[in-house]
Amino acid sequence: MTNKKQQQLNAYKVDDANQTLTTNQGLALTEDEHSLKLGERGPTLLEDFHFREKMTHFDHERIPERVVHARGTAAHGVFESYGDASDITKADFLSAKGKVTPVFTRFSTVAGSRGSADTVRDARGFATKFYTDEGNYDLVGNNIPVFFIQDAIKFPDFVHAVKPEPHNEIPQAQSAHDTFWDFIANNPESTHMVMWHMSDRSIPRSYRMMEGFGVNTYRFVNAKGEARFVKFHWKPVLGVHSLVWDEAQKIAGKDPDFHRRDLYDAIENGYYPEYELGVQLIDEKDEFNFDFDILDPTKIWPEEQVPVRLLGKMTLNQNVDNFFAETEQVAFHVGHVVPGIDFSNDPLLQGRLFSYTDTQLIRLGGPNFHELPINKPVCPFHNNQRDGYGRQTINKGPVSYHQNAIQQNSPAPTTEAAGGYAHYAEKVEGHKVRARSQSFADHFTQARMFWLSMTEVKREHIRKAFSFEVGKVARTEIRQQVVDLLANVCPILATAVAENVGVQPPAKTEPVQTDQTSPAVSQLRAPKKTTYSKKVAVIVDDTTTDFPSSLLEAEDIQLERVSIKQGKCGEHTIDHTLDTTSPVLYDGIIVAATFNDPVNAGKLQQFIDETYHHYKPIANLTDKPLPYVTSAGISSTIPQFIKDLAETRHWARKDAQG
Repeated sequence: MTNKKQQQLNAYKVDDANQTLTTNQGLALTEDEHSLKLGERGPTLLEDFHFREKMTHFDHERIPERVVHARGTAAHGVFESYGDASDITKADFLSAKGKVTPVFTRFSTVAGSRGSADTVRDARGFATKFYTDEGNYDLVGNNIPVFFIQDAIKFPDFVHAVKPEPHNEIPQAQSAHDTFWDFIANNPESTHMVMWHMSDRSIPRSYRMMEGFGVNTYRFVNAKGEARFVKFHWKPVLGVHSLVWDEAQKIAGKDPDFHRRDLYDAIENGYYPEYELGVQLIDEKDEFNFDFDILDPTKIWPEEQVPVRLLGKMTLNQNVDNFFAETEQVAFHVGHVVPGIDFSNDPLLQGRLFSYTDTQLIRLGGPNFHELPINKPVCPFHNNQRDGYGRQTINKGPVSYHQNAIQQNSPAPTTEAAGGYAHYAEKVEGHKVRARSQSFADHFTQARMFWLSMTEVKREHIRKAFSFEVGKVARTEIRQQVVDLLANVCPILATAVAENVGVQPPAKTEPVQTDQTSPAVSQLRAPKKTTYSKKVAVIVDDTTTDFPSSLLEAEDIQLERVSIKQGKCGEHTIDHTLDTTSPVLYDGIIVAATFNDPVNAGKLQQFIDETYHHYKPIANLTDKPLPYVTSAGISSTIPQFIKDLAETRHWARKDAQG
């Protein structure tokens, strides 16, 4: 059944196929190949209104890209509530079991431009617009639960530091350069976030296998006026999975649209991404009962201390019809909330409440961005706001002001009891100061907690990530500062990085004192094991006749046949050749054929080697043995391969070089 948002969008959709060519004014045209000239070789005439309209529109087709989160992709879907959450919030979309709300979700990188690659090391945006019956609610977050800064006034400084350096516009979509690490070294509040950033969380396998976090602290308010502090979580049903760094770099060259293509193809093929919405809740009376400040955006609320309560599930089930009109023009705002959801005094959140409106005004050309089809709420809206660029609403009548007699003072406010929004009445006292609470001053305890929560495999990845990124820094003094900063987290980590980047080991030998861990932050503590929608390359030739594809398809595994030529190969239709695809684009491979000529045999061996060194499963159905020391994740049967594929990666390969 078509949801309310899709019904609304249908009014704007146009199919140009098999239609007569017209101008934007609806005038039918007989010619679109030649401009109007004075003679066949003469000058173009200014009276050619069709040429002028077509060219003027083209000249103005581009809008400013987002300052951050420019590179993104999106999809439509639905959110279904698991039950009545009225004990914690009066938000209507969470008020009943089975209540369905249309949504639109945009995923993105942060630092790069629109033309950058998908698989760079970066945080990822995870923003969802709920088209609720009470108005639009935007849950705007990232795939990492903390942030680089504590106060929004530092956001321009952070973004300037991570963006390409202004003197040469290098490097694009990377944090491996001097100004970023100079910022980190001189802003220790960033330490926790940079530990996450150097982990595999910053190179997700796909948007379908990526957690989302609201990052900031909000409030839930119920109908009784009772408030609780809340943090939001999106939990992917497929689990949280990442790439390895060598693989991520190669994908950026082989398919820079890898994440975008993965999401689009999954939805087109019916493998709908699913995410459970969960919340962590802290009663107001417990605000100061933790060894961290719950309003500090550089801190998590460990799930072992504050459990996540699941409220519903989002399913993304429809791709956009037009990327610009929907994905590019969608406008999110942390201030778009509904009754039952309010704000805290989180200083990063408070600044975001201003910034989002300001940026949409310049990016989308004026104050009426809410009237664009993708942004328009499904419920009616009435107010006295008028005019401006892009106005689509045609307001009738002479009145455009409040307190009037002509229209009996309408449109009029709604009472809170009737569903009107009312801010939570928080009592606040204090002097006007430019300062930060001392409760925000601990920058290293949770950074060390994150490090201690990692498995040894993931710690090694973090060591390599720091060594790679800091190794790209030209200034020795900045490399030294970063190493000295890391000593507060783990002197052993700092010493290893120092050796790799050519600076002195840290003088500090004792980290911040904590042995606390949070298993919930580790991807490998309790991984989801599934084969659902995973993509496998099958190497075949014209002699491959008994390949049991039905066993794999029954496990919802996507198969692509790969050989040395396209077209038909025996009983197989070839999807790709060894030259037109790459092992980094698959979750595993099945070798059902070998090639005798040295060139193709070498290409196949390279294909297998990369799969092995990226810890992915391999099924060898041929008589030729594979020359590897470790057999973890290598099988000779399809049933065993299916089990290996569910494991995702096989870290026991000690000789792998990923």
